Amino acid sequence: MESGVSSGMHFILVHGLAHGAWCWYKVVARLRAAGHRATALDMAASGAHPARLAEVASFEDYSRPLLDAVAAAPEEGDRLVLVGHSLGGLSVALAMERFPNKVAAAVFLAACMPRVGSHMGITVEEFMRTIKPGFFMDSETMVLNTEQGPRTAVLFGPNLLASKVYDQCPAEDLELAKLLVRPGCQFTDDPMMKDEALLTDGNYGSVRRVFVIAKADSCSTERMQRWTVDLSPGAEVEEIAGADHMAMLSKPAELCDVLPKVARKYYD
Repeated sequence: MESGVSSGMHFILVHGLAHGAWCWYKVVARLRAAGHRATALDMAASGAHPARLAEVASFEDYSRPLLDAVAAAPEEGDRLVLVGHSLGGLSVALAMERFPNKVAAAVFLAACMPRVGSHMGITVEEFMRTIKPGFFMDSETMVLNTEQGPRTAVLFGPNLLASKVYDQCPAEDLELAKLLVRPGCQFTDDPMMKDEALLTDGNYGSVRRVFVIAKADSCSTERMQRWTVDLSPGAEVEEIAGADHMAMLSKPAELCDVLPKVARKYYD
């Protein structure tokens, strides 16, 4: 889903686990109204993407829609502002490593934000280690039969969505999510997630990073988000009061104040 005019800043928006481009609809509309370009993408087997999750061989394949979009950006001219939400931060990190000269800045919205010298899956592992038993409530865990072997996936349950993910969102957005979420996978067994040499100072480390803390997040708590920032020195921090995990839906106007401010600071 791409919208906007040719002038202004170009934001590429990447959703989190089990979601899709649809969750950015309020942000896309606001950025477009302000004269910017906004491209919200479906990762593989997410949103309206036609693939099934069992057909996605790797985290790189899952992130391919973003990698292809950044690769297609002109070598000359305006660079991109990548925005990753939750698990989408890891796809953004991979794009930063591959195409650092095409990215003016990366925004991590309550997101997994890795650091040079650590494997990309470290933030996912820490999240899974710190949550309490029963965290996923009525979510359904499933085992997918893939060509790479069995892989665990999760389908978020309506009670989890209501109490921990969309708890500050309008009721309409919660109902939309119940209709549109799909099974998601964190790809924790993917070799790319365990490669401590994947992210380099010269590429990933050269791109400006801004972490946006959703201060009312019941899923990835403020404490967990600040741990992520501390893990990755050099990132700037913005905060949005009252934002739950789906800050793009619970506080879209506030997020759309932050994004152009970040972009103006680093856009060439």
